[in-house]
Amino acid sequence: MSIKLDWLGCATFRLCIDDLTIMLDTYIDKVSTAPTVGITASEIKEADFIFIGHSHFDHIGGADVIAKNTGAQVIGSNESVRILIDAGVPEKQLRRAQGGERYRLNEDVTVRVFPSLHSCIWIPNTFQPQTDSIQTGHLNLTEDERWGCRVPDQLPEETNPNLIQEIERHRQNTLGSSEIGGALCYLFDTPQGSIFFQDTSGCWTGVISDLRADAAILAMAGRPNIDGEPIQGSLTDYIGFMASMLKPREVILGHHDDWMPPRTKDDSNPESLKPVINRLNLVRPGTKFHQQKYMDGTCLLYTSDAADE
Repeated sequence: MSIKLDWLGCATFRLCIDDLTIMLDTYIDKVSTAPTVGITASEIKEADFIFIGHSHFDHIGGADVIAKNTGAQVIGSNESVRILIDAGVPEKQLRRAQGGERYRLNEDVTVRVFPSLHSCIWIPNTFQPQTDSIQTGHLNLTEDERWGCRVPDQLPEETNPNLIQEIERHRQNTLGSSEIGGALCYLFDTPQGSIFFQDTSGCWTGVISDLRADAAILAMAGRPNIDGEPIQGSLTDYIGFMASMLKPREVILGHHDDWMPPRTKDDSNPESLKPVINRLNLVRPGTKFHQQKYMDGTCLLYTSDAADE
């Protein structure tokens, strides 16, 4: 069995298991200042399934285009399905999930859906701290108190006004919702092993601690959310915590590139990844870390037996 993973920027991946093609999120077309991936949403002509982690534009954007072009079945939250119906995707292609579902994708591959949590986006400027920067505070707040402290992320004073306008137009014109709509994570089961996917840095520990994944695709962006409260620590702490629960043999990161500069920054470089890799080596010695580049077709769960099939 061949399992290959393409990173298409942000938290979007294309997972190919033999001749089965699975899109994990669909946000590919970005602002002009973002690094190019090498493909656009409209150029994706083959997909059997699309799995959406949550309904924000930087995750569900492009799902309507790919679903219409390929006829793929789309699995997502009620909010994600609502958005796609409004965008003209036939309802027969859409499946609502909230956690607890299991779907068969073909004779060999199934997927289980679990409830998840979004990162703490109500905390200002959450994309700016370094991967090993400790963040504390903002605990035990009500929802009114949380969103009352929310202010728009501050762009550098020297930001070109035309770019600011482009970013705003992009956010308004890209498919998505201001509502999270319930974040989901997925565990794909194959004869070669299991693959975990999340698209935002948050989790319910009661859910994740009961799971095991041979390969884990983990989101590394913003202020992580642990059981409804912001992490008292760093992104490095979060990735180490997730790895200690899931116990993967292989780890892949997502959402850590500079997908909307200058609002975001690039954490896919060796300097930013060094503390993360060191932490993985500490909590899961021997874990293989895939330092992906866009569209590089990384082989997952490779064994000599799989190569002989």
